[in-house]
Amino acid sequence: MSNSPNIVLGIESSCDETAAAVVSDGQNVHSSVVASQDALHEKYGGVIPEIASRAHVEAMVPVAQEAVEKSGFTKEDIEAAAVAHRPGLAGSLLIGLTFAKSFSLAMDIPLVGTDHLHAHLYASMLEHEITFPAVGLVVSGGHTALFLWKDILDITLIGSTIDDAAGEAFDKASSILGLGYPGGPYIERAAQQGDKARFDFPRTFIRDDTLKFSFSGIKTAVLYHCQGHSQGKGEIRDMDGQEINDIAASFQEAVTDVLAAKVQKAVHETGARSVAAGGGVVCNTRLREKISETCGVDVYFPSPVYCIDNAAMIAGLGCHLLQAGVKHDLFLDVDSEPVRMKPDKRIF
Repeated sequence: MSNSPNIVLGIESSCDETAAAVVSDGQNVHSSVVASQDALHEKYGGVIPEIASRAHVEAMVPVAQEAVEKSGFTKEDIEAAAVAHRPGLAGSLLIGLTFAKSFSLAMDIPLVGTDHLHAHLYASMLEHEITFPAVGLVVSGGHTALFLWKDILDITLIGSTIDDAAGEAFDKASSILGLGYPGGPYIERAAQQGDKARFDFPRTFIRDDTLKFSFSGIKTAVLYHCQGHSQGKGEIRDMDGQEINDIAASFQEAVTDVLAAKVQKAVHETGARSVAAGGGVVCNTRLREKISETCGVDVYFPSPVYCIDNAAMIAGLGCHLLQAGVKHDLFLDVDSEPVRMKPDKRIF
C-alpha cells in the first residue's frame, strides 16, 4: 500500500460506543479505544438516541487523543482519517463524522467514509486471511444481514431482517427475564445453566426459500410465555431461576438455529468458499459453534474485541478504500437508512 496512506485514524460512533483506533497497512492495529455507554442506557433496556449523541460529544475528543497516544505515533504521523458514516443513528454518526472532518481539515490529510456493516465483516481480516468469495454475516443490536463478499471492496447485500435485528431480540428477551442490558451476555450465561429443548420458540423463515430473517415473533413468544394467563396486561409472572435459564437457553437455540440455517443456505446458493461473521452477537459461543458445524466451509470470526463496535475495523477498511483511490470531501453526509431497506445493492 505504498502509494496510499498507511497510517489511518479510524472513528466509529454509529450507535452507543465512541471509538477511535490507529491502524497501519490495513491490518496492524496500534491502538483501539472504545468508550461504552452501556451504563447510560441500561435502565431503559435499549439505546436512547439523544443520550447517545450527547455522550459522543463528551467522549469523542478524549477517546481519539487516547488512541493516538497509545499507538506510539503523533497526530502529525497520521496520514488519513476514516470514519463510519452509514448506517446507524443519525445523531451519533454526525458526531464522529464531524470530528473526522475537522481532524482531516486541520491536519490536511485525506478523509474517507466507510460503511459500518462492511467494516464489521472486515474485522475478520484484522486477524485472518479470508478466502473469497465469502458469505458475510453481520449480527448486532441494530442489524442482521447476509452479504456476498467477493473481494475486499466487492460486497453485495443478499438477505436481511424484515423487522427486528437478532441483537434487539436478545435485549428484549433479557429485559423480559429481568437479566440485564445489553442482553446478549446475560442470555448466554443463563442459557449455560438451562435446557435448550424445554420450550419450542418459533423459528421464522427457517425453512423457506429466502434469505430473510424475522425476530419479532420470538420476542412476542417469550413475552407471552412469561406473562402466562395475564397476556396483554403487561405483568410478568413469577418464575424460578431454572425456568428463566431454560427460557434463555430455548430462546438462544431458536435464534441461532435460524442464523446458522440461513448462512448454510447462502453458502449453498452462492458457492462461497468461506464464511466471515461480525457484529456484537457473534460473540455468542453457541452461534459460533452452529455456524462452524453446519456451513461446510472455512469460517472466520473476529476476536470479541473486534466483534463489538470498534474503530480498528473502520481504519483497516479505510486503508483499502484509500488504496483504491476512494476519498471524500467535507460535503460527506451521514446515512442512517437501515440495511434492510437496500436489498441486492452493492454497499461500496
